Amino acid sequence: MKKIIFSLLAAIILTGCNGGSGAGAGLFTQTSVGMPYELLVVCNHDLWEAPAGRALHAVLTDDVPGLPQPEASFRVSQTSPSAFSHLFKPYRNIIDVQIDPTRYTQSKFKYTRDKYASPQMVLTIQSPNATDFQAFVEEQGQVIIDFFTSAEMNRELDELKKTYNRPFLDSIQKKFDCDMHIPASLTAIKSRDNFLWASDMNNASKETIMNIVVYSFPYTDTNTFTHEYFVKKRNEILKKHIRGKADRYMTTDSMFVTVKDKSFRDNYMQEARGLWSMENDMMGGPFVSHSFVDKVNGRVIVAEAFVYAPSTKKREMMRQLEAALFSLKLPADRQIENSLQIPLIIIEDTVKNDIKE
Repeated sequence: MKKIIFSLLAAIILTGCNGGSGAGAGLFTQTSVGMPYELLVVCNHDLWEAPAGRALHAVLTDDVPGLPQPEASFRVSQTSPSAFSHLFKPYRNIIDVQIDPTRYTQSKFKYTRDKYASPQMVLTIQSPNATDFQAFVEEQGQVIIDFFTSAEMNRELDELKKTYNRPFLDSIQKKFDCDMHIPASLTAIKSRDNFLWASDMNNASKETIMNIVVYSFPYTDTNTFTHEYFVKKRNEILKKHIRGKADRYMTTDSMFVTVKDKSFRDNYMQEARGLWSMENDMMGGPFVSHSFVDKVNGRVIVAEAFVYAPSTKKREMMRQLEAALFSLKLPADRQIENSLQIPLIIIEDTVKNDIKE
């Protein structure tokens, strides 16, 4: 606890009071503190150690999907309401647990942007008792994870608005008539027929390599968006374009691929996660891809992120790259404002904003 307080105090002294940009930010709102995917839970210590608190902790530390080794979704700290002072209030992600049978008859969510600092997201969980709280958290666990993950990715997208890879944007506009912002560090760019590949291979050591690829192929019918077709098409295209020496080429571990139907900006999106490897080599790692139908040109556009980091944790690298995937804008979406934001679609029917717009 002393270490947490010291780091927070140091961060507050260093950052001072900057103007926040969120809905709850005032003129002198200070800069939030903490690292990406760190989260503070404010609740009674006895509750935290009880089954209800352990249920919330289990949700927050659940493994990130699609990674080859277990990595928790968030790094979690806890403090009691009485200790929740100015030292802790600037934390970038906060869950405020409120259990009171005189005020609440059922469990529900509320959230506030930039309540004490900016950027910041505060999620309040209100319940009449610990039993209801535990059941609610267990039922809505994925909502909580998606809520804070989306918040962190939107912060990453805010940074990409300021600093991004301009040569890649020029290339994707020329080749696919699309827009996409990716980290400026991915300076190695290869462009081929219907295929664009950016990586930080020029900057990084061979120990870790971050990559984004974009490719397209003709759209035929909805059978395009099946698990089997995705793996087949991915293997076909990446075998051709991502090769090593001799007979080494990228392939997909089909047993560890999950495919989900989603919606983004009112467009159908297929999300796929899994593991890749190099045939006849020892290289491998996680990937995530987003596939869309480009209705203007009758084709499928796939944007994919993958990393090679055999001796390093991969959660933050993959989430940074996945955030960039959400910046992809198809030709038909050019007029959409605020394109570099991930709508909180998954939670808006469950979580209510207590900031009046």
